Amino acid sequence: MAVPKRKMSRSNTNSRRSQWKAQVPTLVKTIENGKVVYSLPHRARVVEDSAGTPLFLEYKGRKVADV
Repeated sequence: MAVPKRKMSRSNTNSRRSQWKAQVPTLVKTIENGKVVYSLPHRARVVEDSAGTPLFLEYKGRKVADV
């Protein structure tokens, strides 16, 4: 395991940490049953019935898992 030889100052630590920034997720716009739906790419989506009850997870048109 790599161990630093000397203590890192607060200003150096904070400068290093400030480089990490949150990014806005890229959303994919699809039209399902006449509604515009935004979803994250490469993620399974929840398929619901007409009442809004979740049925199963779907990815690329295939059933992946039960909810």
